[in-house]
Amino acid sequence: MGSSQSTPKITAHDRAILDLKLQRDKLKQYQKKIQVVLDREHEIAKAHLTTGQKDRAVIALRRRKYQQSLLLKTDSQLENLEQLVSTIEFSLVEVSVLHGLKQGNEVLQEIHREMSIESVEKLMDETQEAREYQREIGDLLANRLTHDEEDAVQAELLALQGEAVGQAVRLDLPSPPRSLPLVPEVQQVPLETKRERVPVPS
Repeated sequence: MGSSQSTPKITAHDRAILDLKLQRDKLKQYQKKIQVVLDREHEIAKAHLTTGQKDRAVIALRRRKYQQSLLLKTDSQLENLEQLVSTIEFSLVEVSVLHGLKQGNEVLQEIHREMSIESVEKLMDETQEAREYQREIGDLLANRLTHDEEDAVQAELLALQGEAVGQAVRLDLPSPPRSLPLVPEVQQVPLETKRERVPVPS
């Protein structure tokens, strides 16, 4: 109702091709008419021959010959028209391809303006710096702490956990022994002792 459909724009090229195709179609219709006349003239010549009117048969055959020459001319004109239509259509395709290439070239040049060698080198340098910075952070966060530093981290963790539950955690650990522990001597017990046999009453 309120929406109007856009009709495709008809260019002068489209109109020229349409006119040529209409001329081609008219030539084909004309060829069909000539073919009908040729067949009719042939039948007339045969009919005059059967009735013995040789002069009239010759006239019919001459008219037929003239119509055949017209048919040959229309064949060559039709061939020329079809070649012209094909050439124009192919030229239009070439023009659209060239137009597409031109637009593609303009887009490519715009991309090249945005991606100059300096901007690409700058981007590569920034990327390299970001990688190096990330590597430094990874090295710092890697497990490269000494045992004392690790113990300090664990102690701080326990203190934080104690504060979280409201208790102060003390880390009073006993000191390690400075000498080997004394072990009392153990008496050796013989493995086998002889038992005396006692008779059991039966």
